[in-house]
Amino acid sequence: MDERTDTVLIVGLGSPIMSDDAIGLEVVDEIERMGLPGVETRQEAIGGLDIIPVLWGYRNVIIVDAIQTRQYEPGTVMFFDPEDFDDTIGDASAHDINLATAMRIGRQVEPEMMPDKVRFVAVEAEDIATVNEGMTPKLIEAKPRAVEAVLHLLKEIQSSI
Repeated sequence: MDERTDTVLIVGLGSPIMSDDAIGLEVVDEIERMGLPGVETRQEAIGGLDIIPVLWGYRNVIIVDAIQTRQYEPGTVMFFDPEDFDDTIGDASAHDINLATAMRIGRQVEPEMMPDKVRFVAVEAEDIATVNEGMTPKLIEAKPRAVEAVLHLLKEIQSSI
């Protein structure tokens, strides 16, 4: 019996004190204030294997996070699927495991609890190394676009449930 819910989980990842790394938290805070039906939100300052239990019990998850590829202008909003990160999966200590590796481990350990569908909204960050409780101007400007990107994915997911 499938115990997962059709409620869509939207997870914002990041650190509120590491400049642009806060974008995921800020976007999800905005979504949470909308009080959307069929949606749960979480703001998490975690990494590694700690993400696995956060995802358990949901069929559909949207993860919002900063990314620093240095291939795009800061503030660029991008969509990703887990498969887009397959080439980053590897062996590491439990604290250094990236999101893609953690999700693969979660699917191996508790496949019936992991989501069927995970989508990512990533915002190209300018600065994720400076201890600062404010984002750079380009990320502040990108926040409404990131919120719209999440709402777009949410609509897509909810129309298929």
